[in-house]
Amino acid sequence: FGSYTSDLFYQQPNKNPPKKLKNKKKMTPKPQAHIYSSVPSDDPIAQANYVVLPAYPHPRHRNIHRILRHLRRDLLFAFSLLLLCLSIFLLWPSDPDLQLVRVRLNHVQVRTLPSISLDLSLSLTIKVRNRDLFSLDYDSLNVSVGYRGRELGFVESEGGTVKGRGASYVGATLVVDGLEVLHDFFYLIEDVAAGSVPFDTVSSVRGDLGLFFFKIPIQAKVSCEVHINPVNQTIIHQNCYPE
Repeated sequence: FGSYTSDLFYQQPNKNPPKKLKNKKKMTPKPQAHIYSSVPSDDPIAQANYVVLPAYPHPRHRNIHRILRHLRRDLLFAFSLLLLCLSIFLLWPSDPDLQLVRVRLNHVQVRTLPSISLDLSLSLTIKVRNRDLFSLDYDSLNVSVGYRGRELGFVESEGGTVKGRGASYVGATLVVDGLEVLHDFFYLIEDVAAGSVPFDTVSSVRGDLGLFFFKIPIQAKVSCEVHINPVNQTIIHQNCYPE
Protein backbone atom coordinates (compact mmCIF):
# COMPACT_ATOMS: atom_id res chain seq x y z
CA PHE A 1 0.00 0.00 0.00
CA GLY A 2 1.14 3.38 -0.53
CA SER A 3 2.02 5.80 2.30
CA TYR A 4 -0.87 7.58 4.04
CA THR A 5 -0.50 10.66 6.19
CA SER A 6 -3.15 11.50 8.71
CA ASP A 7 -3.87 15.00 9.99
CA LEU A 8 -5.09 13.71 13.32
CA PHE A 9 -2.73 13.98 16.19
CA TYR A 10 -3.08 12.31 19.46
CA GLN A 11 -1.98 14.27 22.49
CA GLN A 12 -1.17 12.37 25.54
CA PRO A 13 -2.46 13.75 28.77
CA ASN A 14 0.01 15.56 30.99
CA LYS A 15 0.62 13.44 33.94
CA ASN A 16 2.44 16.16 35.86
CA PRO A 17 0.01 18.68 37.42
CA PRO A 18 0.78 22.40 37.07
CA LYS A 19 2.96 23.88 39.69
CA LYS A 20 1.44 26.32 42.15
CA LEU A 21 2.77 29.87 42.24
CA LYS A 22 4.22 30.85 45.51
CA ASN A 23 3.95 34.25 47.21
CA LYS A 24 1.40 35.55 44.72
CA LYS A 25 -1.29 37.82 46.20
CA LYS A 26 -4.86 37.28 45.40
CA MET A 27 -6.37 40.05 43.17
CA THR A 28 -9.34 41.89 44.77
CA PRO A 29 -11.92 43.14 42.32
CA LYS A 30 -12.53 46.97 42.26
CA PRO A 31 -15.78 48.15 43.78
CA GLN A 32 -18.27 49.29 41.26
CA ALA A 33 -19.81 52.81 41.51
CA HIS A 34 -23.49 52.70 42.27
CA ILE A 35 -25.74 55.41 40.81
CA TYR A 36 -28.79 56.21 42.92
CA SER A 37 -31.84 57.85 41.51
CA SER A 38 -35.12 58.91 43.07
CA VAL A 39 -37.94 56.53 43.14
CA PRO A 40 -40.18 57.27 40.21
CA SER A 41 -43.52 58.71 41.19
CA ASP A 42 -46.77 57.75 39.71
CA ASP A 43 -48.15 61.34 40.15
CA PRO A 44 -48.17 63.03 36.72
CA ILE A 45 -48.10 66.51 38.36
CA ALA A 46 -44.88 65.68 40.19
CA GLN A 47 -43.31 64.44 36.96
CA ALA A 48 -44.24 67.65 35.12
CA ASN A 49 -41.59 70.31 34.46
CA TYR A 50 -42.20 73.91 35.64
CA VAL A 51 -40.63 77.18 34.55
CA VAL A 52 -40.80 79.99 37.16
CA LEU A 53 -41.05 83.43 35.59
CA PRO A 54 -40.60 86.72 37.52
CA ALA A 55 -43.76 88.69 38.22
CA TYR A 56 -43.95 91.83 36.15
CA PRO A 57 -46.34 94.58 37.36
CA HIS A 58 -49.06 95.75 35.15
CA PRO A 59 -48.15 98.85 33.09
CA ARG A 60 -50.99 100.72 34.73
CA HIS A 61 -49.65 99.90 38.19
CA ARG A 62 -46.19 101.05 37.16
CA ASN A 63 -47.63 104.40 36.07
CA ILE A 64 -49.47 104.78 39.38
CA HIS A 65 -46.31 104.02 41.35
CA ARG A 66 -44.34 106.49 39.26
CA ILE A 67 -46.96 109.20 39.81
CA LEU A 68 -47.02 108.55 43.56
CA ARG A 69 -43.24 108.70 43.73
CA HIS A 70 -43.15 112.04 41.92
CA LEU A 71 -45.99 113.31 44.09
CA ARG A 72 -44.14 112.42 47.30
CA ARG A 73 -41.02 114.13 46.02
CA ASP A 74 -42.94 117.28 45.08
CA LEU A 75 -44.70 117.36 48.45
CA LEU A 76 -41.40 116.97 50.28
CA PHE A 77 -39.87 119.80 48.26
CA ALA A 78 -42.89 122.05 48.87
CA PHE A 79 -42.82 121.31 52.60
CA SER A 80 -39.08 122.06 52.79
CA LEU A 81 -39.57 125.32 50.91
CA LEU A 82 -42.45 126.31 53.17
CA LEU A 83 -40.40 125.52 56.27
CA LEU A 84 -37.51 127.61 54.94
CA CYS A 85 -39.77 130.58 54.19
CA LEU A 86 -41.37 130.32 57.62
CA SER A 87 -37.96 130.27 59.31
CA ILE A 88 -36.83 133.33 57.37
CA PHE A 89 -40.07 135.12 58.19
CA LEU A 90 -39.76 134.41 61.91
CA LEU A 91 -36.03 135.05 62.25
CA TRP A 92 -35.65 137.99 59.88
CA PRO A 93 -35.23 141.17 61.98
CA SER A 94 -37.81 143.91 61.54
CA ASP A 95 -37.97 147.46 62.80
CA PRO A 96 -40.02 148.14 65.92
CA ASP A 97 -43.35 149.93 65.78
CA LEU A 98 -43.68 153.34 67.40
CA GLN A 99 -47.04 154.81 68.28
CA LEU A 100 -47.94 157.96 70.18
CA VAL A 101 -50.71 156.76 72.47
CA ARG A 102 -51.16 159.77 74.73
CA VAL A 103 -50.45 163.51 74.73
CA ARG A 104 -51.30 165.55 77.78
CA LEU A 105 -51.11 169.32 77.86
CA ASN A 106 -49.72 170.14 81.29
CA HIS A 107 -49.21 173.88 81.05
CA VAL A 108 -49.82 176.60 78.47
CA GLN A 109 -49.07 180.28 79.03
CA VAL A 110 -48.84 183.14 76.57
CA ARG A 111 -46.60 186.04 77.48
CA THR A 112 -46.80 189.47 75.91
CA LEU A 113 -43.76 191.12 77.52
CA PRO A 114 -41.17 191.74 76.41
CA SER A 115 -42.53 189.96 73.31
CA ILE A 116 -45.24 187.50 72.52
CA SER A 117 -43.95 184.11 73.65
CA LEU A 118 -45.32 180.76 74.68
CA ASP A 119 -44.60 178.55 77.68
CA LEU A 120 -45.66 174.99 76.99
CA SER A 121 -45.42 171.67 78.81
CA LEU A 122 -46.43 168.38 77.15
CA SER A 123 -46.40 164.85 78.55
CA LEU A 124 -46.01 162.20 75.87
CA THR A 125 -46.54 158.45 76.12
CA ILE A 126 -45.07 156.38 73.29
CA LYS A 127 -45.64 152.69 72.72
CA VAL A 128 -42.67 150.67 71.46
CA ARG A 129 -43.72 147.29 70.09
CA ASN A 130 -41.19 144.61 69.22
CA ARG A 131 -42.40 142.41 66.36
CA ASP A 132 -39.46 140.00 66.49
CA LEU A 133 -39.03 136.83 68.52
CA PHE A 134 -35.90 138.14 70.21
CA SER A 135 -35.49 140.91 72.75
CA LEU A 136 -34.81 144.49 71.71
CA ASP A 137 -32.36 146.69 73.62
CA TYR A 138 -32.78 150.34 72.66
CA ASP A 139 -30.37 153.03 73.74
CA SER A 140 -32.68 156.02 73.73
CA LEU A 141 -36.02 157.29 72.46
CA ASN A 142 -36.08 160.72 70.84
CA VAL A 143 -39.25 162.74 70.30
CA SER A 144 -39.55 166.15 68.71
CA VAL A 145 -42.78 168.20 68.74
CA GLY A 146 -43.70 170.90 66.26
CA TYR A 147 -46.61 173.19 65.56
CA ARG A 148 -47.61 174.04 61.99
CA GLY A 149 -44.25 173.01 60.58
CA ARG A 150 -42.16 174.72 63.27
CA GLU A 151 -40.30 172.70 65.87
CA LEU A 152 -41.28 173.56 69.43
CA GLY A 153 -38.85 171.34 71.29
CA PHE A 154 -37.01 168.08 71.58
CA VAL A 155 -36.97 165.46 74.33
CA GLU A 156 -34.90 162.33 74.83
CA SER A 157 -35.74 159.44 77.14
CA GLU A 158 -33.53 156.74 78.59
CA GLY A 159 -33.06 153.33 77.03
CA GLY A 160 -34.67 150.06 77.94
CA THR A 161 -35.46 146.51 76.87
CA VAL A 162 -38.50 145.16 75.07
CA LYS A 163 -39.13 141.41 75.12
CA GLY A 164 -39.78 139.45 71.99
CA ARG A 165 -43.31 139.95 70.67
CA GLY A 166 -43.83 142.40 73.51
CA ALA A 167 -44.45 146.12 73.97
CA SER A 168 -43.18 148.82 76.28
CA TYR A 169 -44.59 152.25 77.10
CA VAL A 170 -42.12 155.10 77.36
CA GLY A 171 -43.03 158.44 78.90
CA ALA A 172 -41.39 161.76 78.10
CA THR A 173 -42.11 165.37 79.05
CA LEU A 174 -41.49 168.28 76.73
CA VAL A 175 -41.07 171.70 78.34
CA VAL A 176 -40.89 174.84 76.21
CA ASP A 177 -40.19 178.22 77.84
CA GLY A 178 -40.29 181.57 76.07
CA LEU A 179 -40.93 180.32 72.58
CA GLU A 180 -41.69 183.24 70.31
CA VAL A 181 -44.90 182.54 68.43
CA LEU A 182 -45.62 185.89 66.91
CA HIS A 183 -46.26 184.41 63.48
CA ASP A 184 -48.35 181.52 64.81
CA PHE A 185 -50.07 183.30 67.68
CA PHE A 186 -53.30 183.97 65.84
CA TYR A 187 -53.39 180.42 64.47
CA LEU A 188 -52.95 179.08 67.99
CA ILE A 189 -55.81 181.23 69.30
CA GLU A 190 -57.99 180.04 66.46
CA ASP A 191 -57.15 176.36 67.04
CA VAL A 192 -57.79 176.61 70.78
CA ALA A 193 -61.15 178.24 70.11
CA ALA A 194 -62.00 175.51 67.60
CA GLY A 195 -61.14 172.79 70.15
CA SER A 196 -58.44 171.10 68.05
CA VAL A 197 -54.74 171.97 68.18
CA PRO A 198 -52.55 170.16 65.61
CA PHE A 199 -49.07 169.03 66.57
CA ASP A 200 -46.39 167.32 64.53
CA THR A 201 -44.31 164.68 66.30
CA VAL A 202 -41.28 162.75 65.08
CA SER A 203 -40.28 159.74 67.19
CA SER A 204 -37.11 157.74 66.62
CA VAL A 205 -35.49 154.84 68.42
CA ARG A 206 -32.18 153.06 67.97
CA GLY A 207 -31.03 149.83 69.48
CA ASP A 208 -29.76 146.30 69.01
CA LEU A 209 -31.70 143.13 68.41
CA GLY A 210 -30.22 140.09 70.14
CA LEU A 211 -30.24 137.22 67.64
CA PHE A 212 -28.56 134.25 69.37
CA PHE A 213 -24.94 135.43 69.80
CA PHE A 214 -25.25 138.33 67.37
CA LYS A 215 -26.28 141.94 67.83
CA ILE A 216 -28.16 143.40 64.88
CA PRO A 217 -28.51 147.20 64.89
CA ILE A 218 -31.99 148.45 64.06
CA GLN A 219 -33.71 151.81 64.09
CA ALA A 220 -37.19 153.14 63.54
CA LYS A 221 -38.59 156.58 62.86
CA VAL A 222 -42.25 157.55 62.80
CA SER A 223 -43.87 160.88 62.04
CA CYS A 224 -47.33 161.64 63.38
CA GLU A 225 -49.85 164.41 62.95
CA VAL A 226 -51.83 164.64 66.16
CA HIS A 227 -54.90 166.77 66.89
CA ILE A 228 -55.45 167.43 70.60
CA ASN A 229 -58.52 168.74 72.36
CA PRO A 230 -57.21 171.46 74.71
CA VAL A 231 -60.24 171.15 77.01
CA ASN A 232 -60.09 167.45 78.01
CA GLN A 233 -56.52 166.92 76.68
CA THR A 234 -57.36 163.89 74.55
CA ILE A 235 -56.23 162.88 71.08
CA ILE A 236 -58.97 163.61 68.56
CA HIS A 237 -57.19 162.37 65.47
CA GLN A 238 -53.80 160.84 64.77
CA ASN A 239 -52.15 159.98 61.48
CA CYS A 240 -48.75 158.27 61.63
CA TYR A 241 -46.47 156.97 58.90
CA PRO A 242 -42.97 155.47 59.10
CA GLU A 243 -39.99 157.18 57.52
